[in-house]
Formats: sequence, C-alpha cells, structure tokens
Amino acid sequence: MPVTRVRRARAAGTTPTAGLVTAALAFAGLTTSMAQTAMVPLVPQLPRLLNTSPSGVAWTVTAALIAGAVSNPIVGRLGDIYGKRRVLLWTLMALFAGSLLCAFGDTLPVVIAGRAVQGCALGAIPVGISILRELLPASRVATATAVMSSMVGVGGALALPGAALLIHGASWHVLYWAFSVLSLVALVGVRAVVPSPSPSRSAATMDTGGAVGLALILVALLLALSEGGAWGWTSPRVCGLFLAAAAVLAWWGRWEWLRPHPLVDLRVSSARQVLVTNVTAVLVGFATYALAYSVSQLLQLPSGTHYGLGLSTLTACLCLAPSGIVMLLSSPVSARLSARFGARITLTTGCVLVALGWALSLLLMHTTWGLVAASCVIGTGVGLAYAAMPLLVMTAVPSSQTASANGLNTLMRSLGTSSSGAVLGMILTTRVTVFHGATVPTEGAFHTVFLSALAASLLAIVTALLLPSSRRTGAKRTGVGVPAEPS
Repeated sequence: MPVTRVRRARAAGTTPTAGLVTAALAFAGLTTSMAQTAMVPLVPQLPRLLNTSPSGVAWTVTAALIAGAVSNPIVGRLGDIYGKRRVLLWTLMALFAGSLLCAFGDTLPVVIAGRAVQGCALGAIPVGISILRELLPASRVATATAVMSSMVGVGGALALPGAALLIHGASWHVLYWAFSVLSLVALVGVRAVVPSPSPSRSAATMDTGGAVGLALILVALLLALSEGGAWGWTSPRVCGLFLAAAAVLAWWGRWEWLRPHPLVDLRVSSARQVLVTNVTAVLVGFATYALAYSVSQLLQLPSGTHYGLGLSTLTACLCLAPSGIVMLLSSPVSARLSARFGARITLTTGCVLVALGWALSLLLMHTTWGLVAASCVIGTGVGLAYAAMPLLVMTAVPSSQTASANGLNTLMRSLGTSSSGAVLGMILTTRVTVFHGATVPTEGAFHTVFLSALAASLLAIVTALLLPSSRRTGAKRTGVGVPAEPS
C-alpha cells in the first residue's frame, strides 16, 4: 500500500482495525521471543537425550544467541530496503523452518542448526515496531509500540513455565512441533491482517561489507563471552577472539563512517538520544536475564542447603510466570506515561523499579513468596523500560531507518543478556560447594549475582537520566503523546 494510499485510508478509516494489526504483530513477536528461551528447561536433559556432553548442549543456546544478535540489524536494514512486511514474513518462515529442524532432530548438529535458524527470526520484533509506526493512526502508535516492544521480555518470562508444562511427561520434540504450529499461525495472521506499509524512500542498497564485518565482530565477541567460562578467560582462544573483535571493530567503524548508505549509520547512532538509549538497553538486558538465570536456580536448590527453596523445575518456572504477566500489563501503562511525561521519565521509572526489585531479592531471597514478589517488581520495571526504548529511538532517526535503528536497539539488549549469561554463569559455576555429592552454587554466589544485577540497574538509572529532558521532542513523528486529529 503506497504512502499516499495509507494516508487516505487512515483519513477515511478504511485501514485494517488497529487492534487486529497490533494483535497479529504482537503474536508474531511473542512467538519469536518465546522460541529463543523455551530451550532453557530442556538443557539439563539434552546431554542424555542427544547423547552428548553438557558443553555440546550449551551450543544449542549459543547458536541461537549468536544468530539472533547477528541477524537483528541486518534484518532491520533489509526491511528498510525491500519492504518491512515482506522481510517480517521471511523471519517467520525462518522460525517455522528452524522449529521443524528441531522437531525432527535427534542429533546435536541438527538441533544446533535448527536453533541457529530460529535465532535469525528475532528481527521480527524491531521490524514489527516499524510497521506499526507506518500503518497505525498517530494516536495508537505509542500504545501499540509499547506492547510490541514488551514482547521481548514477556516471551522470555512466559517461555520457561510454558515449555516446562508442555514437556512435562511428554517427548521434548513436542515443544518444537508446538512452535512449528505457532510460527505458521503467526505467518498466516500477518499475511492476512497486516497490509504492506509505505515503501522506503531511500535509494540505499544492502551494505554487504558492513554486514559481514558486524557478523564477524558479534560472532567473535559472543563466542568469547559464551565459552570464556569453559575455555578460561585468559586462554589463547578467548584472548584471540577478543582481540579479533577489537581489530574488526576498528576497521568496521571506519568502513561504516565512509559509506553513503551504511548498515548502521554511526552518525545517527552516535546522537545522544540514540546512544544513551542503547547503552541503557545493554544494562537493562543484563539485569533482566539475571532474573531467569539465577532466581530459577535458587528456587530449585535443595532446601537442605539452608538457602535453596527445594522446588521442582516445573514449580520454579511457574513461579516466574507472574513476572511475565505484569510485564505485559505494564506495556500500555508505559505508553500512557510516555505520552504524559515523556519516554525519558518512563524509562527512568522502569530502571528504578528494576533496581528496587533486585534490592528486594537480596532481602527476601530465603522465601518463595519474596522472590516471586521481587520478580514481579522487576517485571513491571522491564515492561516500562523496554516499551519506552523504541519510542526514544524512533524520535531520533529518519523514518527510512526506523527498522534498522530498532534492530540495533534490540541487538544492544541481546548484548546485555549474553554478557549477563557469561558473567553470572562464571560466578555460579566457580563459587560452588558440594551437597550430597552434587556441586551447587554457594549462597555467596547468589548474593554476588543479585548485587551485580542491582549495580547494572543503578547504572541504567544514571544513563537514563542523561537523555534529553524535553518530553515533546519528536512526538509528532511517532505519535507519542499526540492526540487524534479531529474528524
């Protein structure tokens, strides 16, 4: 639908119902996000199921992590060039194909390949946000964007109990048959409900050199972060990967700066509002991943340790479900706060709540109800923060670059979660004790993890406060805080 037709349809009220478009895109984002995290409850069982080692199984998580981080900005840029709806459908096809590979897979290489293909679909969320901006009336963009953005956190929070319930007493392949069906439903829904937004006015082509360079940087960096604990942080392999990432980054930065149509516009990305938002995204991502990674372990540790709570895997995952629910409920609240007070205030408020939640976790870590309550506070803060970020990004970039800019912001969240997994994993696997013949993390290790997440949250508050203070900046470009025009 060309831009003039979109505008006329908006004025005449003949565009698809805003709620239907939002629901279709949000379901696609939720399915994609859940698929990335649903593997976690399976990880302890996969060495036996796939006849492999725990280090081999770790690649089922690492492959999706690396593929998602690499593909995010690339998918966003492809959307800006070739059409956002078309590229969104491609990502959902990738999710369907990856899920099928895992559903049929009985060997580690096949499952790793399937997880990598699934990871490429994570770009659906930033592309979906950009579609909402172009299709919906200005008065609906803020709320819809908030809901879509929150799917990153909501999907991760709901995937754990959902997957645990689904595989309880059934074959693990059922999980990926379910995602095959869900991805197909999402694909059909988007194709049926979401029209094509206005085509990009940019004459840009794909920056192949920039894409290759970024892929090399992210693969080297994330591989070092993911495997540093197993290989040794000072081992030649890890040090070599960090040095390689730094060297390619230096070349890539110069390449992107000189390109007329770069994959990542460093001039736009270095603008204060975009840069500070992305730094905050890394910190919030770090604090968010710690919730699923550490709290679930603490809930499952034997009560005989005097700090573990002795819950089953299923029960522990269900205890984290309320955090996903409040995360979803807080996203429309985030849009209203942003419209009234500005996205900077909303983002800062979210970071304050995340910090408060981690402080409560430290105080109440010996009670199940205390950890559930703290996780809900953290979930509320994450929902507010994640929903405000794309609004801040879209007010600071040209409309022809919204998909790639949102993809970069999602990449920053991924860097936060991946670095969180590496750092916190190192703490929980090195500070251990033996309980009835089993090696378990010490109570001090959990204290350190919670303090690390709290520190990241406090730093996020500081960076959020560095954002420009004008709440009306760019409001008309995204519809944030702009009332509907009178008919």
